[in-house]
Amino acid sequence: MTDTKDHTAGSPTSLEGRVFKPASAEETAEAVELAFDYRGDVTLSLPSGESVTGYLFNRQTAGDDSYLELFPIDQQGPQRISYRSIESIAFTGEDTANGKSWEAWVSKKESERRAEAEKIEAVARTKGYL
Repeated sequence: MTDTKDHTAGSPTSLEGRVFKPASAEETAEAVELAFDYRGDVTLSLPSGESVTGYLFNRQTAGDDSYLELFPIDQQGPQRISYRSIESIAFTGEDTANGKSWEAWVSKKESERRAEAEKIEAVARTKGYL
């Protein structure tokens, strides 16, 4: 699968800015899986020359009948696109999860809990409970 991003800049773990041009059904399925896990918009290039940009929310792998569903940014309701009609998948939207790890979330929550406990302790001290 051809990937056209310069990997020397930016986050090495983010797909943002990358473009995949699958050369086989297997590579298309792999690129769709990456797009499904991506938390941003993708742009699909179709054989008609049309491009569809939106958020991929579902995919169905059923051999020759495999398809994906996305919410296009320029129309109401979802659109279904066959895997066979995908020429390329570009990760064009901002990766909203980039740089946000489970460890960072846990650390933030622990800090918030400590701050809340200190606030409750200060109130209890001013009321003479402690």
